Amino acid sequence: MKNTILTAAAALFLSTSAMAQTATPAAPADAAAPATTAPAAGSDTGGMMMGTTANVDLQFVTISEADIMASRLDDLHVYNNENERIGEIKDLAIQDGKTISGVVVSVGGFLGIGERYVLLKPSSIVLADQKGTLRALVNTSKDELTNAPAFSYEDGD
Repeated sequence: MKNTILTAAAALFLSTSAMAQTATPAAPADAAAPATTAPAAGSDTGGMMMGTTANVDLQFVTISEADIMASRLDDLHVYNNENERIGEIKDLAIQDGKTISGVVVSVGGFLGIGERYVLLKPSSIVLADQKGTLRALVNTSKDELTNAPAFSYEDGD
């Protein structure tokens, strides 16, 4: 039962849908630079923000047993349904400071030489607790993941 709850919670944590979120149109190339000050004190946008000062009131949260820490995902081995190890989770892409929009997975290579990165949609990954060991599972072949479009950190900055 605990494994089922952990898997369901982790899948929810990694889902890309966000309630009550609206799309923000892209700013034209000649638009003025955005303000570098965080929103006024007392406002809550629900996510981390970019800025040069912090004007939002400090708040604390508690986590539940079903929550998962991002540090548990770092370097987590990725397996396919044939139980082949096909990569490792290396990073998370966070959209608007609050939603995980992509999971960076290293594929191919040996001892870090020749590896490359792919960016997977979080909902395509299932987390499984197998006898106390967390595993990431994807429904793909090793070749398909190795031949997937490459992700470059220059693209994500």
